[in-house]
Amino acid sequence: MILRQALARRKSPAFARNLTISKSPISWQQDERPQQTIASAVERSGVGLHSGVSATVRLIPARAGEGRYFVKAGDEVKIPASIDHVEESVLCTTLRRGSAKVSTVEHLMSALEGSGIDNVPILDGSSREWVEAIEEAGICSAKDDSGDEISRFSAVVHEPLYVWKNDSFVAAFPHPKTRVTCGIDFSQVSAIGCQWFSCFPTIQHTYSQEIAPSRTFCIFEEVDGLRNAGLIQGGSVDNAIVCSISSGWINPPLRFPDEPCRHKILDLVGDLSLLAENGNQGLPVAHLVAYKAGHALHARFASMLRDIMVKLKGEV
Repeated sequence: MILRQALARRKSPAFARNLTISKSPISWQQDERPQQTIASAVERSGVGLHSGVSATVRLIPARAGEGRYFVKAGDEVKIPASIDHVEESVLCTTLRRGSAKVSTVEHLMSALEGSGIDNVPILDGSSREWVEAIEEAGICSAKDDSGDEISRFSAVVHEPLYVWKNDSFVAAFPHPKTRVTCGIDFSQVSAIGCQWFSCFPTIQHTYSQEIAPSRTFCIFEEVDGLRNAGLIQGGSVDNAIVCSISSGWINPPLRFPDEPCRHKILDLVGDLSLLAENGNQGLPVAHLVAYKAGHALHARFASMLRDIMVKLKGEV
């Protein structure tokens, strides 16, 4: 049904007016607003979800065209927030450059993408607190070394693109705006079950109100196994919602009836934000549809789009 609706929409006159027809599956579109950054520095401290180690993260304004990157305190190495620097990891997204790495970046990256922050260096280490920190700092147009604004571009998808593994997939269909639809299926956990949610995450108030508050979740019966594997060392009922197969939610109430599904959108936005470079938008202009997907499949999909965009640049 989703594929049929997407293809029908692609043939509509309204769709044709909003997109430039291209022989390439992806083209570039200039946005109405210039690149943005935060107006002032802001920082937050907390415990790493998987490491259990306390960390402080500081967001700092950056020049237009610099994009988003990490610098660990006391280290000169810049780790670009780019799909090229993703390292395979379990239950999170990790970036590495040489010996320097930063883990579990997806919630922060999701908040930056959803809030429209294109250029920012991040020191050390529910995205709702990140969105609140960004709002506290304020948002302004980013300027380059000459004091000029730089245009912001987005990748526009013109034909269906997808990756899959077993019955899980991530796909992009042509659409005049960036829309994300996500589905999950925890049929073995009746309190979660099968859920779907859809939204337009690049609309800032939509992201901040409908996606950012959604918390990460886990199955109670899997907690010991994950901790024995060295994961979720900093996880607790204060920073995650926990559901038991037999008895349901352990720490209600939920912020939304479909909070787990919304959190999957939060993760997808964060992972696809790693397609951004030089201060442009990471999320492509497309209807992104994901089902039972995780960080590894998100990264695979982003890598595929990156390869197409690199080829496109070489042909310009």
